[in-house]
Amino acid sequence: MRSVTLLGRRAAATLLACTLLASCGGGGDGEGGGDGTVTLDYYSLAWQKESITANKKLVAQWNRTHKKVKVRYVQGAWESVHDQLLTSFEGGEAPDIIHDDASDLTDFAYGGYLADLRPYLRKSTRSAIPRQSWGSVTMNGGRVYGVPFLQEPRVIIANRKLLERSGVRIPTAEKPWTWREFERVSKKLTRDKDHNGKPERYGTVWTMKEPVKQTVNLALSTGGKVFIKKRTDDGTKNAVRFDARDSAISRLIHRQVDEDRTAPRSGLGMGGSDALPGFFAGRYAMAPLNFSYRQQVQQQAPKGFEWTVLPLPRGERPGENAQGVVPQTLSVAQESGHKQAAADFVAYMTTPEHQAELAKGDWLLPTATEALKDTAVNRRKDGWRTGAQTARTLLPSPTLGVRGYAEWSDKVATPAFQRYYNGDTDLGTLRDSLVGDGNLILNRYQR
Repeated sequence: MRSVTLLGRRAAATLLACTLLASCGGGGDGEGGGDGTVTLDYYSLAWQKESITANKKLVAQWNRTHKKVKVRYVQGAWESVHDQLLTSFEGGEAPDIIHDDASDLTDFAYGGYLADLRPYLRKSTRSAIPRQSWGSVTMNGGRVYGVPFLQEPRVIIANRKLLERSGVRIPTAEKPWTWREFERVSKKLTRDKDHNGKPERYGTVWTMKEPVKQTVNLALSTGGKVFIKKRTDDGTKNAVRFDARDSAISRLIHRQVDEDRTAPRSGLGMGGSDALPGFFAGRYAMAPLNFSYRQQVQQQAPKGFEWTVLPLPRGERPGENAQGVVPQTLSVAQESGHKQAAADFVAYMTTPEHQAELAKGDWLLPTATEALKDTAVNRRKDGWRTGAQTARTLLPSPTLGVRGYAEWSDKVATPAFQRYYNGDTDLGTLRDSLVGDGNLILNRYQR
């Protein structure tokens, strides 16, 4: 993550306080009115029109029904959230309620910037969300630094006509493909009429512009983990491992691109949106993408184009039907002078009913069990039901709570995976870099 100078941090803290907030009188302590009313700042990263509308509607509803605690909506942006929050924390101008994702909480939690929510959350809030989701925000000796409320699995978005014409078995959430089946289907859907190794249509496309998180998260589907807990003389520490199960998906991607030619090399430099024109044109029959890309497909697909959403494949062994996710979270700043009131607003925003409303606005999945039963979240149209049915297979990403992960990802893993997927290095070289260099970085954070 980008570092900033002390002067830049102070300037950005002032900017966040004065331009993002409605006035400069706010800050982490919340504002108090002459009648005892408290005003809390809610820093939201909602960016889609429907999501912003849903958030503002809930804030307005809270303000109508709470006389002594008012909430002021503050618009943030995903691309700058870490630096903006860091500068606001260091400048003493942090918003009371913070929207972020679980991967960003580690540094802030260990830095003392976020409140431990255990004393403030009601039992109903804790019980509404499955235990495995709470694992994404629990660290530093069992402290809870946020409420996970939205999550995004990876799914396969496929050309329905090509899939049905091929005669392959259509997978369901109850019986997904194995990764071996996925490779066979990819071969069957690939068309290379000239047999020159340059297919007119590829069975799939792997968009690996940001290769690390998805590689690690998909490792769970083959029994891998990549990040493990290791007992040492100095206690239990985080460590990097890249054995057969950890590397199975990496080897599969490498195989499809470099050996089978069922996935294009050009996809390795793409983001999800970059692959959609080729998908619509029939150049790729399938695309493993994040769940929210369904919205772009629904909005941009040519007239008459038929598509479907399939569950992610699984490994061959029992228990290998999982993938890692990084939930979106709502946290409370440690410097807030009204932590209980802020936690009450977080609980309000993350009730099952409100989670379902927010999830629909972002085309994501809620975490609460009852929210996943919402009629709109379970409708067949646009693949919602497929996503809801896979929710039970979602686990916290192995990257969460690992101090030093960001540096490992940026300096070691991203270039190492890119070289490997491009065929510039072999698996052994990749493993040596991820594990050898990676553990040196992680150990530095655990001294």
